[in-house]
Amino acid sequence: MNQFIERLWYERSLWRLICLPFFLPLTFIYVLVVYCRKCYFLFFVRRQSQCSVPVIVVGNISVGGTGKTPLTLALIRYFHGRGYRVGVISRGYGGKPDVYPHKVLPTDDPGTCGDEPLLISQRTGAPVVIDPDRVAALRFVMESSECDLVISDDGLQHLNLQRDVEIVVVDARRGLGNGWCLPAGPLREPASRLKSVDFVIANGEGSIPANYQMQLAPSRLVAVSGHDSRLTNDFAGKRVHGVAGIGNPERFFLTLEALGIEVIRHAFPDHHRYTRQDIDFNDGLPVIMTEKDAVKCRVFELSDLWYLEVEGVVDQSFFENLEACIQNKRSLPERAGR
Repeated sequence: MNQFIERLWYERSLWRLICLPFFLPLTFIYVLVVYCRKCYFLFFVRRQSQCSVPVIVVGNISVGGTGKTPLTLALIRYFHGRGYRVGVISRGYGGKPDVYPHKVLPTDDPGTCGDEPLLISQRTGAPVVIDPDRVAALRFVMESSECDLVISDDGLQHLNLQRDVEIVVVDARRGLGNGWCLPAGPLREPASRLKSVDFVIANGEGSIPANYQMQLAPSRLVAVSGHDSRLTNDFAGKRVHGVAGIGNPERFFLTLEALGIEVIRHAFPDHHRYTRQDIDFNDGLPVIMTEKDAVKCRVFELSDLWYLEVEGVVDQSFFENLEACIQNKRSLPERAGR
């Protein structure tokens, strides 16, 4: 996201007051289209997907990274621990498989399936299917895998997709920006949309109204080669190159600095396709990146290249209330092995 947009959407300044009026007419048109589209689906279109198991949509209403994937991983971890077989569907942004739907393999090239679906597959072992048409992805994951529950990583605005529970993740530090929809602000839908979802999760510390708060807890530093891992405090006091191609790179850099690491910042666009030259700085300093970036950089086989593994931590009551919410809407299937 370039600095012009950052200042317009997130900074309180004279710059915003000067520029905002030029974008507001487009925003009014955008909101009208969003409203008409929602009415069309509500009154004239029946959702094509009728799934025999519950579907949880994890999404956001703003542009940029909010922490959907860490929450998706936490949900998979919880439901696996409860004995459920979890399937995952995703758009697979940045991926270009030969044919859709595409079932992600842990050995896939990220250029085929996208970085986030590959990360989810490698971390959890859950079946992951990508397709811009989420209905087709849902149908395929149900046909190709035994699932008791399906999680859609993003897809809140994919109105044709059946969902039993909607969870919205909001970056607590950035909040909803200036509160306007695109292009005057960062919102994909008006802020009032938060009132209609089942759960709002605030990622980090902030004043955003939410049902629960999630913290991204660093667990360890892992060599991108996969042959070594270190405690997070092993790099305290060291100077490193920080590399992040995510929706909000600054959040990652601040996390590293909170671990006592001196960071030379290298921010790239979300889902950036790396070259060796992007991350080979030839100065002997370690390079630390996000796990999402790491799945795209293993092929370079560089030494002293690490990623920070983080876990999305949410209060246990959230998972219990989520399970109860699903049960109130429909019965969960019998768990595997029960």
